[in-house]
Amino acid sequence: MISTSLRLLSTGCALVALTMASSVVAQDAPVTEAPGAGVPTQGQPAVLPPAIVVEAPPIDRDDTPTAPAIPAEWSPVPTTADGQSAYGLYLTGRLASFRGDRTTGAALLAQAQSLVPEQPVLADEAFREGLFAGDLDEVARLTPLVSQTPQLAEAGRFTDVVQSLQRGDARRAQAIIQQGGFTDFFGVGVRFLTPIVAAGAGDWLTALAPVVVAPQDPSAFILRLNRAQLLERRRQFDAAEVEYKALSETPVGTRFAAEAYGGFLERRRRKAEAVVVYDAALAAGPADPAIVAAHARASGRGRAPELASLNDLAADALNFIAGGARQAEASELAIIYLRLAQSLRPDNLTAYELGEALAKAERELPAREAFAAVTPADPLIYAEAQYGIGESFVRDEMPEEALAAFRRADAAAPSQPRMALALSGQLLGMGFTEEALGVLNRPAINTADQHPIVRFQRGAALERLGRHDEAETELLAALEGAPDNATILNFLGYMWVDTGRRVDEGAALLARAHAAAPEDGNIQDSLGWAQYRQGQYETAVATLQEAVEKEPGNAEINDHLGDAYWQVGRQREAQWQWTRVLTLDPDAERRAEVERKLVEGLSAANPTTGPASTPAQTVVVGGS
Repeated sequence: MISTSLRLLSTGCALVALTMASSVVAQDAPVTEAPGAGVPTQGQPAVLPPAIVVEAPPIDRDDTPTAPAIPAEWSPVPTTADGQSAYGLYLTGRLASFRGDRTTGAALLAQAQSLVPEQPVLADEAFREGLFAGDLDEVARLTPLVSQTPQLAEAGRFTDVVQSLQRGDARRAQAIIQQGGFTDFFGVGVRFLTPIVAAGAGDWLTALAPVVVAPQDPSAFILRLNRAQLLERRRQFDAAEVEYKALSETPVGTRFAAEAYGGFLERRRRKAEAVVVYDAALAAGPADPAIVAAHARASGRGRAPELASLNDLAADALNFIAGGARQAEASELAIIYLRLAQSLRPDNLTAYELGEALAKAERELPAREAFAAVTPADPLIYAEAQYGIGESFVRDEMPEEALAAFRRADAAAPSQPRMALALSGQLLGMGFTEEALGVLNRPAINTADQHPIVRFQRGAALERLGRHDEAETELLAALEGAPDNATILNFLGYMWVDTGRRVDEGAALLARAHAAAPEDGNIQDSLGWAQYRQGQYETAVATLQEAVEKEPGNAEINDHLGDAYWQVGRQREAQWQWTRVLTLDPDAERRAEVERKLVEGLSAANPTTGPASTPAQTVVVGGS
């Protein structure tokens, strides 16, 4: 199930701007957001049925393990049955985590901790890794041992809330919440889970309390949507409809409350009204596959969707918080909330969001593992997950694996330019130019309204095949659609200069590209090479020197600077520069050319070297 509130993450609603600072905005007076029949408004008493209040049981801490005293000397050294020492496990676990494999790191640290339970620092480390790796059973085991570290103790108690709800023990979850002591780090989670947990515990007075929020608080939408579904669960259908309808009439609600409101109407056997709600949502923005499917279901003989479970509502809330954390660049917090959401509902979208958060935190291996958990049941989400795997392999310089992932992404969504661009870019980078061009020329991609970047990438493929007239046509069309794009300016300008087709015009384009991206050493290299080709050798030296400072390990740029030095009579520096090129892993063609120059220098018959700064792999610049 992909819920409305979860999809709201993509709307750019910046929840964490509030929640990272405080769960309440002190400057604004709270406003009760719950108008309508049977629902109290500000200043009016709540009109609710008698609540079934279940007294929360106390949390039994009698079985809390106490850590033994740290011995002055270990004898014998603690080891596992197969002879692994605690210290060895600890070091291996730390190394695994450092390399990004937090799942393995967490398991090894947990083993080490079990051998030396008297070590509080190790308990803290094992707890942290278990939390980030999603090993919630290990987190539960270690929670009593991290009580002296307030933030970890709080994380453990919040995890206990979620796990208790997942196990169906909402009374325990409510008891933990009622003990309080949650700061802003997890206080926002408590804020969202409190009514859901209360409903599970039978405390309907708390569960159905009107949502009190500060004006403009973006969390109000999700809190009210959850309240509407809780009202429906309590069979207060009139009050639930008032809330659903009010939400659907808000600026974002037309689209993002539609699935929940329409589902409510279908369950009330009012399919025609549900279709109207779905129609309004589809007219308000890009077609949401879930709404399209709901529309088809309500228009035909499809069975009405079931009301979301309490675990579904809790998972949606945790996903929403994680989305806000990601917007606030709080990747570690996002990972924790997504791991907890997964424990409640291990669906495709949560796995994808977890992969994104892990990739943002530069945890490549667990990111790929999270992406790989997305199944083809949702083709578009699966394609995005495979795209994420491909990008991760690119960052880890594993081109074959990246290509395989991009192929899977493109196969799952062959009409999506984003996937076609990723696949064709990887193919270009690996020298499969004809195949890359075939991908870009597919009818679903080569359309009248194709994005300028698609045309740019096609032009790059044609240029590599030596089909310069066709390449020029595509690149000019790309530039017309994106006249300030530095990458397109650089590529077309360099092609004109290098082929001699339009040297002065190409130099002008390269000057524009450099102005648009002054810190890009590759673009500055292209500009310096244009100046060289125009005979402006002194100017070229200055330009290329700056380019080398920005990209000191680039063989092409160092080679060009050597050529420029030679032309202004600085032969010794040219020789030094060419010698340096041989240390920078140049391709075979450039290596042979440089070795010849080291023997012969530059002559009238050999005034220049080969291509400069044409992108080896084209990346998507801008949406498509």
